[in-house]
Parts: sequence; C-alpha cells; structure tokens
Amino acid sequence: MRKALLPITFRVAALALLAGWGSLSMCLAAETPSNLTLWYTKPAAPGMNEALPIGNGRMGGLVYGGVATDRIVLNEDSLWTGDTNPSGAYEKMGAYQQLADILIDLPGHNNVSDFRRDLDISTALAHVSYKSGGVTYHREYFVSHPAQVMVIRLTADRPGSYTGTIRLSDTRPNKTTADGNVLTLAGKLPNGLKYESQLHVTSSGGACAAEGDSIAFRGCDAITLIVGAGTSYVMDSSRKYLGPDPHDRITRQVSAAAGQSYDSLKSRHVADYTGLFNRVRLNLGKSPSSRAALPTDQRKLEAATGGDPEMEELLFQYGRYLLISCSRPGSLPANLQGLWNDSDTPPWSSDYHANINIQMNYWPAEVTGLPECHVPLFDLVRSQLPDWRTATRSAPEYKLASGAPTRGWAIRTSHNITGGMGWNWDKTANAWYCQHFWEHFAFTGDKRFLQTVAYPTLKETCEFWEDHLKALPDGRLVVPNGWSPEHGPVEDGCSYNQEIVWDLFTNYVRAADALGIDKEYRNKVAAMRDHLVTPKVGRWGQLQEWMEDRDDPNDHHRHTSHLFAVYPGSQISLTSTPELAAAAKKSLIARSDTDDVREWSFAWRTALYARLGDGDAAYGQAKQLLSARNSCPNLFGLHPPMQIDGNFGITAGIAEMLLQSQAGEIHLLPALPSAWPNGEVTGLRARNGFIVNQRWSKGKLIQTTILSTLGGTCHIHCGAATVTLDTAPNKRYTLNAHLSPIPH
Repeated sequence: MRKALLPITFRVAALALLAGWGSLSMCLAAETPSNLTLWYTKPAAPGMNEALPIGNGRMGGLVYGGVATDRIVLNEDSLWTGDTNPSGAYEKMGAYQQLADILIDLPGHNNVSDFRRDLDISTALAHVSYKSGGVTYHREYFVSHPAQVMVIRLTADRPGSYTGTIRLSDTRPNKTTADGNVLTLAGKLPNGLKYESQLHVTSSGGACAAEGDSIAFRGCDAITLIVGAGTSYVMDSSRKYLGPDPHDRITRQVSAAAGQSYDSLKSRHVADYTGLFNRVRLNLGKSPSSRAALPTDQRKLEAATGGDPEMEELLFQYGRYLLISCSRPGSLPANLQGLWNDSDTPPWSSDYHANINIQMNYWPAEVTGLPECHVPLFDLVRSQLPDWRTATRSAPEYKLASGAPTRGWAIRTSHNITGGMGWNWDKTANAWYCQHFWEHFAFTGDKRFLQTVAYPTLKETCEFWEDHLKALPDGRLVVPNGWSPEHGPVEDGCSYNQEIVWDLFTNYVRAADALGIDKEYRNKVAAMRDHLVTPKVGRWGQLQEWMEDRDDPNDHHRHTSHLFAVYPGSQISLTSTPELAAAAKKSLIARSDTDDVREWSFAWRTALYARLGDGDAAYGQAKQLLSARNSCPNLFGLHPPMQIDGNFGITAGIAEMLLQSQAGEIHLLPALPSAWPNGEVTGLRARNGFIVNQRWSKGKLIQTTILSTLGGTCHIHCGAATVTLDTAPNKRYTLNAHLSPIPH
C-alpha cells in the first residue's frame, strides 16, 4: 500500500495523453520499428547480467528461461530492510531485497533444439521457445500495470504435453503454503515491514493440484500463472512508513486477474504499455542483414566497434522500456538497479545515490515523452522530507552560528525509502533534486504542479542555502566545505556545488515569475545568485573544478562533476557563454577514456558532447555503452557490477543529440553524427510544451513538425537557419529544410 500523491499523478497522466495523441497524430509517415527485440540462443546464466527484465513500475521479474527448471526472480520495489536512521550509519540504512523465486520444474525437458529467449520491448512481452521430444514449447511473460500482477503462460503444439511442478521460494526462512491452486509466501522483516506473494495456477486439460508446498500439474495442454506481490510500506513518515498487512489487497488483485482470460490480460497490458512507449519513434537507418541475424549478446559487441544504427536505436528505446517498467505513478522511483534485484545484499544496497545516479535515471523522462514516469521521484522526495529535515537539524555540519533553527533539508549521497541515509553528506544534492521538480514544469507547463508541489520544495531549499552560503571577503558567495563528487578534497567553492546552487536559484526565480508570487524573496534569491562564485577558465584552458587553478590535464577521473553547468544544467552553453563552453570541452577531452570511466560516465559524456555541438564525439561515447566492458549481455549497464543509470543516461544523451531546448530556443539536430546521415524521430519533447518530429537526409534536415500543447512563442534553430513562431495551443506547424512554413 502506498500513500500516492494522486493529484500530481492524474494531472500528469491527462497532460501526457493529450501530448501523446498529438505526437501520434502528426507522425511523418514513420512505421513502428521492427528491430526492438533482444534475443538469445540459450538460457540466462545466474546473476543479473543475462536475465531479461519485465515490470509494471512496482513489480518486476527477471526471466532466465531455463529448460528443465525455469527461474523467474520476483521483485517488489518497497521490500527494504533498514529504517529512518537519523545518524547516517550506513549499515543501518538497510538494503533493497529480492522478494522470491518462481520455479517451474519441467522434468524431461533436457535435450532441446531451436531454443530462443527474447524480450520484445515494443510490447513488453518476454518469450521462451524450444523443441523437445518432438514438441514445440512456448512461454510468455509480462507484468501488467492495469491488473497489478505478473502473468506467465505455458503452451505447446501438442495437447497434454505439460507435466511438472511450480514452487515459490524465499531467500529468508519462510515457508510456502499451498492451498488448492494457490501458493502463498509471507514474511516480516526486522524493521516491521510485512510482505507477501501469491501465485495462482490455472491449467487447461490434465490435472493441477497442491502437493506439499508446491503445485503439481500433469498432462496439461497449457498453464497460466498469475502472481501478485506487495508489502505493508506506505509513503508516510508519520506512520513510520508502515501500513496494513498486504494480504487482502494481493488476494483481490490475484482473484480479479484470475477471473479474466489470458488474452484479455495480455491485450490490456499491451495497450497500456504501448500508450506510453509509442509516443517516441526513432529510425536511424538500416543495419546490414548480417548484423540483424546475430543474437543480441553477439551483435552488441560488433556494434560497439563497427556501428549498427538499428542496435543503437534499440539501446535508445531500451532505456525508455526500462523506465516505463520500473517507474510508474504509485510506485517508488528507479534505484541503482531500477527495480530488479536477485540478492538480499545487492551492490551499494541498490540504494538511491544522489550525486548523479538517481538523477541520471530520470534524465530521459521528460524529453522522451514519459512525464508520468517522473512522478515517483517527486512522491518519494516529498515523503522523506520530514525525516530529512530532522536529520539535517541534528547534524553538526548544519548548526547555525546564530543558534537559529536550521531551515530546509539536506541529504547524504545515499538514502533508502524510510527516511534513512548512509554515506557522506552531499550538500547540494538537495538542489539537484529540485532541478527535476522544475524540469517537470518546464516541459509540461503544469502550473498546478508548480504551485502545489515544485514551488514549495524549491523555496524551502533556497532558504536552506540562504542560511548556509558563506561570504568571501569580496562579497562573493560560496558553498562551504563542499565536494566535487567523487573527486578531490572537501573545500569551499567547488564548481560542482556552485553550479548546482546557481541552477536552483535560477529555477526558483523562474518559478516565482511563472506564478507571479513572492516578488521580494524572488529578488533576494536573484541577488544571491548573482553573487555566487562562478566557473572560471584555468591555466591550460580548462574549466576549473575548484576555485584554485590546480586541475591536472592528466587526470582522467570517471566523474565530470564540474561540467554540471553544461548538462544537465544550462549555465554554460555554446551560444550564451562560448568561452566557458570551450573550456568545458577542453576539460571533457582531458577526461579521456581510461579504466576508471564507467558506463554512466560514457552516458553523461554523450550528453555533454551533444550540448557542446560535437555529434561525432557524442556518438563515440554512446557506442561505448555497447562494449563488453560497459554493458551486460542483456544490455543492463555494467559498472561493474550491474548498474542501471547508464541505460537511462544514454537514452537522454541520444535525445540531446537530436533535439535541445534551452533558453527558450529549440535546436533541431544540434549534434547529429555522421554515422546517422538519414533518419527520422517523432515525439521528442522540448521545454514549454512542444512536441517535435524531424526527418533528415544526408545529414541535413528535410522537414520538421512541431505541436504546441500550450501555445506561446517558439524560437527554432537548425544550423544557420532560424524562425520564430507565435503558436496556438494544440496546433501543429510544419517547416521545410529552411524552416519556412509548409501549409497544411
């Protein structure tokens, strides 16, 4: 059970439906891409690097596709150990947990041929098929958002071919009970959180009955499994994040789903999912047929060196698939592993890392047409604020010399879902979180969201920084005792901290202006922003990471924290600050590829090069995500170990190569690489409520269609061509290669 912030959810959903309709209605003759399937010729090995992920936001599964025994890892996003933990002791923060294993035993299915395991991300359906003993067997897997259950269907081309058992296994010392055709597994964690999973089995033909703690089936034509799961977690600190036992809710969900036909469950699932996924379509050109014939694990390795436009398209859309699958209204936001986890001791606790990782998870949400997938982040942050305020007030670092109570909140680099935090204060992470609140409004124009959700959060965080900025002798303001994650000393005025506070103050000023309120405080914040120490160009032409000019040109650190102002910030750009943009590129080139650079680093650098207008360099970084070093056979990011932020970051980076919208301007194809001379993209979003389609040939724009969902002035740039449109709400505008209007 969740205490979901429904007004936000419903408003976002309504806006997204309107925008999605506009995107689909004005497609430039784009067909649904045909190469959006991950496929393999063998079952997945243990671990998370090969299993195929499915999910509905809240529930997830990892499909291994074993033959004699099929294993599906079951996840539920709120199954966490740990507690509020105001002291920040990492070991008390807890960790995200695996919920259960679903095990389907099929004795005799050993010698098989024509094995295939796949995941079609255009429909969010996973499959396994093979031949054994003259019979062709099929399995299909999905997790339904409308029904809130996982569904697994086993069929064969010969009646009576299925005999075996179904088990539900916990990693903790809890026993499964079998009653008729339902398995139930329930438990309670030391922090008081109750959890449960139920598995309902329906068979066609043959017999199906409970045997001990499992369900046996004999001589069946087909088997359908309906799996429900949940915990007693609620997003409410006043209730210590604990709500009712989930049993009744899960029973209702499983019973309701079991009362529907399989075809009905599947069609509703596909319709719900494609309503989100189909908002953006991308065509980067045709790959050689020899590449298309390769299974994904082999193909991605060749694509990492040789280029493969359809594989690169798959990588882009995979990030969108994963975000839809692990972050939907009513769920928790994506963590370091998204939603998927096969361990009770996952790396870094599978926590929320606030010095780039969770932020990167949400970079593609707005620009690739998934604004409602952003909502879980806002819901979680708002639910944690009471405990984060308490922890901040009690921290020696934030005691005010005046003795006045500390206003606002700060967070450590890692946190959980029950107000607890772990490793190291990251002082400006609060302001970085606020950027997401502002960006959601910047893209959607939802003033009710801005007024009731974003604005109070931005203002409170500005108050925190009003109290904690330090004045230098010359009157300039710095963040004291800051850090440039995860690099360098703790000291005043690190560029990373300065840039993020500048971003916060700028977005607050914009928010106050948009609402027409708090003019006096708005002006105060603007004055503080204008007194902040800002980035400088150093002795070798670089953008300084610290106030002191000591950057080492031979430093190839994985983080480029001081380039926040280029992306995802907007303080530095080619048009407004060309000297600083050149210095940022100098720094970026110096942080060249070494063993220290990680999958998420390449994703960030893709977006940075895109903002700096270098499409070929951005493309070179993007291809790195396909290498064995940076991604798993199932395309999960590989830190190592598995980490999902690179999957989301590369989707955002590729979008940034194709469309940008800073400072009230839309830039078409701003960083198109030579590797994509011909292509088309439909449905990308620009700030101020614009949906943009583009078609290009030989590296040049042919045509663009822009839907204005909000109305207003639209400044459009493509190379040297510019045009300004005064747009009306819900009206589309088509322009040719020279940005001249084409009448409808």
